[in-house]
Amino acid sequence: MKITTVGLDLAKNVFQVHGVDEHGRAMLRKQLKRDQVAPFFARLEPCLIGIEACGGAHY
Repeated sequence: MKITTVGLDLAKNVFQVHGVDEHGRAMLRKQLKRDQVAPFFARLEPCLIGIEACGGAHY
């Protein structure tokens, strides 16, 4: 199955990624460090991405 939607929870150092398929079934649950985020999304096929940020994510 292909991941169609990804939710990304931003933080200072650790990011949570949750991906679902077209039926809403969880296909991916991953914890990424700051330096792993860009390479991870570079390898991911195009999809819808929703971003949630906590108050401390903006430093």
